[in-house]
Amino acid sequence: MAKKSRQKKTSSASAAAPAAAPLSSLLRLPRGPVSMASLDASATPGYPGVGKADAGDQTAALAPELSELQERLYAHGRTNPDTARSVLVVLQGMDTSGKGGVIRHAIGLVDPQGVELTSFKAPTQEERSHHYLWRIRRALPSGGMVGIFDRSHYEDVLVVRVESLVPESEWSKRYDELNEFEAEVAARGTTIVKCMLNVSFEEQLARLSARLEDPTKHWKYNPGDLDARAKWPAYMEAYQAALELCNTELAPWHVIPADRKWYRNWAVAELLRETLAGLDVDWPVADFDVAAEKRRLAAASG
Repeated sequence: MAKKSRQKKTSSASAAAPAAAPLSSLLRLPRGPVSMASLDASATPGYPGVGKADAGDQTAALAPELSELQERLYAHGRTNPDTARSVLVVLQGMDTSGKGGVIRHAIGLVDPQGVELTSFKAPTQEERSHHYLWRIRRALPSGGMVGIFDRSHYEDVLVVRVESLVPESEWSKRYDELNEFEAEVAARGTTIVKCMLNVSFEEQLARLSARLEDPTKHWKYNPGDLDARAKWPAYMEAYQAALELCNTELAPWHVIPADRKWYRNWAVAELLRETLAGLDVDWPVADFDVAAEKRRLAAASG
């Protein structure tokens, strides 16, 4: 009954109706202790529509403004590359949480030429020969760009911690290093949007099962995913530490409920729209005499 009641209250919302409060404030993780068990992976905070039935329309309604905002940012990168702002979206989550889906359905709403996507796999031999942040620094977005990290520098306090790839005395120091690194990135003009895609233990099982049942999804299945799933409590403990210790004013965490794919995609798209709008970037002013160029064009046409 409660679910039906919520649907009736939101069914009259228009396709582009704004949330009652900025989604960034609704999804922003409060500073302080974190309980992973208390984070509802199926919640839909701030969603302005009915539910899955109109999610496609709600997400599509963001596209015109989102696209224009991103193009303004890109235009500044082309005309003022040394001073242009940039945005970095960090997508972090357990297997099946939907990083790829977010990239296709949310980030896919903007012009791909203004996006720099980096998917971080296990470090290569060359990457292992450097400091763990070396490969991260090389992938930071340039001025005017929206950078997307599919996994990120947080792998070095998540999988590295759980799988004991380095001693605790080493990975335990990295939380402070990550905060310092993100402060440095922000100081250089990059706004960081950190998204923890929160998928539940039960939903992950359903998605892994679906991949095995559908031959067209076998390519998505990785037998190693079950090895990580067997260590779920350890991974939740590692995520809890990362969320608690690396949740700063300059680079706060946003926890995205990811059990409902339609909500997850809309939420990240709306977060990006809010972020770009908050930069208040207008179109670059022409560095030439527009009126004179119009006269020249008219003369050339005729």
